[in-house]
Amino acid sequence: MTRDISRRGFLKTAGVVLGGSAGLALGGGLMESAAAAPRQFTISLAAWSLHRMIGKKAGQKDMLEMPRISREEFGIDAIELVNQMMSASETAYLDKLLKNADEHKVKMTLIMIDNAGSVGAESEDGRKSAVEQHKRWIDVASHLGCETLRMNWAGYNDGTMKSSEALNAFIEGSAGPLRQLSEYAEAKKMNLIIENHGGPSSYPDAMVGLIQKVDHPRFGTLPDFGNFPDDVDKYDAIDRMMPYAKAVSAKCYDFDDATGEETKIDYARMMAMVVDEHGYHGNIGIEYEGGRMSEFDGVRACKKLLEKLRA
Repeated sequence: MTRDISRRGFLKTAGVVLGGSAGLALGGGLMESAAAAPRQFTISLAAWSLHRMIGKKAGQKDMLEMPRISREEFGIDAIELVNQMMSASETAYLDKLLKNADEHKVKMTLIMIDNAGSVGAESEDGRKSAVEQHKRWIDVASHLGCETLRMNWAGYNDGTMKSSEALNAFIEGSAGPLRQLSEYAEAKKMNLIIENHGGPSSYPDAMVGLIQKVDHPRFGTLPDFGNFPDDVDKYDAIDRMMPYAKAVSAKCYDFDDATGEETKIDYARMMAMVVDEHGYHGNIGIEYEGGRMSEFDGVRACKKLLEKLRA
């Protein structure tokens, strides 16, 4: 993206800061009570956190074991599936997954869809194919009781981000297919969301433009704490994506052994923005993607940090 697009300034309204006698009036027990109030959000586990362990390769565990692992290893009762990690999508397999989830009292809240065509493809046939492929996955998600389906905003090319005209054309071409899918998801009482997952989706200007163009109540964002290029301020980007958020991804890479803090992302700042400023109280999904720690240790460290910030 060119500088004028990626660094375009936005006017923001600042919150009123109480001062003088008004500020003093909020002293004593009232302020202490407000400070002590816990944040309200739930913690889920994205299957991608365990992508080295779970998958379709020889030696990997099947996604059917995800509910048990989430409950027994981490005490987490909500999981987010990834279609490319599932060994099948037929009804018999889905029913086994449902049975396992029910047995371990785990809710499948969301499914992330990759490699299902490009809603922003240049050709009409390409866009139609993407719509049909994603409709099938919406059916799968509905069968599993998921509330939300995450898809990718695919179909861009090297020139998409080089001018406002090219970006606007890509938004225009993508909006129709996404509106069709949003309507299909609405009939299933589901949400359809786009994650900042590379290309235009990782630039808030483009994402906000797309959301406004599609203009459907079931269509929104999945703000991921990572997945931003170097020329994007991740905190500003999350701030601008949150008004449209229907899920949040707590991407994490590594943790300080002494403090338990994430070493690449200021989680306190993120959670203050997500929960306190934007009033988000839904699932925040752990998505560990580090290499130094084991997958289990990374998930546990992220859960511990989220619980600390929630309390």
